[in-house]
Amino acid sequence: MTPVQVGAIATATLVGSGALTVLIGLYAWRFNYRSLLLLASLLMLGTGIGFASLTDFWPLLLVAVIGTLNPSNGDVSVFLPLEHAVLSINAKDRERTALFARYSLVGALLAAAGAFLAAAPDLFVANLHVTPKAALQAMFGLYGTIGLISAIIYATLPEERDVAHKAPAPLHKAKRAVYTLAALFSVDALGGGLVVQSMVALWLLQKFHLSMILASTIFFWTGLFSALSYLVAVRIAKRFGLVNTMVFTHLPSSICLILIPLMPNLAWVIALLVIRSALSQMDVPTRSSYVMAIVPPEERAAAAAFTSVPRSLAASAGPVLAGCLLSISSFGWPLIVAGGLKIIYDILLLGMFHAVRPPEEEAQTNSV
Repeated sequence: MTPVQVGAIATATLVGSGALTVLIGLYAWRFNYRSLLLLASLLMLGTGIGFASLTDFWPLLLVAVIGTLNPSNGDVSVFLPLEHAVLSINAKDRERTALFARYSLVGALLAAAGAFLAAAPDLFVANLHVTPKAALQAMFGLYGTIGLISAIIYATLPEERDVAHKAPAPLHKAKRAVYTLAALFSVDALGGGLVVQSMVALWLLQKFHLSMILASTIFFWTGLFSALSYLVAVRIAKRFGLVNTMVFTHLPSSICLILIPLMPNLAWVIALLVIRSALSQMDVPTRSSYVMAIVPPEERAAAAAFTSVPRSLAASAGPVLAGCLLSISSFGWPLIVAGGLKIIYDILLLGMFHAVRPPEEEAQTNSV
């Protein structure tokens, strides 16, 4: 497919995720979270079957809209607000960020393994003498199987965990803060949508003619560094605060994005991608923890959804725009535009929320 078609399918997955998450934000508080997670897993299974069996652009675009496929190296799916709400039930204030860091670490490590497995189709073609099309279809079959495994895992969530959700509610007290954060996160997500993993891989293949094996190896290591950064983020947040950690680790990673297209060779590009991966995702556990901290417990599911939805919708514009830019030039304009948007987000977030502290930081200040 053309870069524009690839971007359109990536955009469709993000639009679909946004629409599903809107429904979660509006209605999840009426249902059992475990049941919703099971339904989402079965939808993931259906997505894998759809991509494994269909090959034409328009049917794939339809499956992308209604499915759960994620074109980025982060979680922008319907699972996110549900899992965040469940995780925050019994988390104490001082333990919350560490809990989200461990949650993000496990996800990132498995995502890195998934990026490494992206080399499997080329290996299948070379060693098993199957066609490239059949090899890629097998990978989507594996994706669907992982959805089924997820359903089995979610089914083990204990019943008593749902008791704490008897009195959830839609947004009310925290509406203003959540909507403001959602708008800021959208600016960041628009930049992130321009550099989702699939589009960066396309740029690398265009500019440096990399093999799929080498590209998957690069994303394995960047994913690994991102995963390890979550643990570092906890220590930094305890000392400097959640908002400061989000901003001052994110800023240099955004500068790296702007510099990547200016590098003279692939070695420098890889070096900056690795440096960026070690910094750019430290705001993931801290951002999740911060949103859960500044809203009342009964509004956490709605807050997680309504901060995720604008991110998904804003990010959805990125891949197709990146595809258009890459179809015009292989210079790397998507990376430069993304870096600029992310820097704007960092500055606005610091200016608007540096004084809004979570309970654990307020308690630490009062004790001092």
